[in-house]
Parts: sequence; structure tokens; C-alpha cells
Amino acid sequence: MPIGTWEPASNNESPDVEVTPELLQRFIAISQQESLAQIGDFFPHEQLNHHKRLMRLPKERWFALAENFGSEEIVHLIRFFTAAEMKLPGWEAGAKSPVVWLVKTLRKRGTPPTRELLLWIKSNSTNKYLPNGALI
Repeated sequence: MPIGTWEPASNNESPDVEVTPELLQRFIAISQQESLAQIGDFFPHEQLNHHKRLMRLPKERWFALAENFGSEEIVHLIRFFTAAEMKLPGWEAGAKSPVVWLVKTLRKRGTPPTRELLLWIKSNSTNKYLPNGALI
């Protein structure tokens, strides 16, 4: 029986996933409603499996997507993706987490994340790269 080989996608490949403003608004609403503890209950399993590819979108894509949202909405996206990475299987992203790119967006806007948000991220994640990304 022949054994196939597995080749990982190159780092330059963008996952084939459509990101709509409506989808991101749903994520924002989940955070606004303080429903992050039940994050997995808002989507059928198939959708969760499909949406997990969002966690690996390149930073340029996140910077462009963030242009459509105010700083307060970005804070809620940060909260959503922090919780999603911890609570949803397959949503782990490490140093390439959308949280890193969204925090950088806030800093570029001159509205850096509050101390409370940074502490919240640290207390709700085991991802050692959050909120600042890799230090190299």
C-alpha cells in the first residue's frame, strides 16, 4: 500500500475563505453580548470548521478588513478571536493570530488597546504571542 506525502501550504498562500462584513458583525455582536463563554453555540459545526481558516489570514488582509470598523468594534473582534482561539478546536493561530494584527491596527490609529483589554487578553489566552506577536 503506497503512502502519500503531505506538504504544508506555503506561508504566502492565503486560505480560501470569504470574509464578509456581516460575518465580522456577528463576531462583534457575540462579544458585545458578553456571550464569549458560549462562543461555539452560535454556529453549526460545519460553519465553525469553515470559519477557522480566518485565523490564518495574512496580516495585510486583516489590516484591510479593519479599515471598515471603528476602534470599539475592533476591540470586540479582538475579544472574539482571543476567545475563539481558546474555546474552538482548530482555531489556534499562534503568532499569526488576528488578535496580533488587530492590536497593531489600534496602535497605528493612535488608539492603543487599554490596559484592561491587554490584561483581559492575557487572562483569557494561553497563546504566548498575544497581544504583540513574535518578538523577532
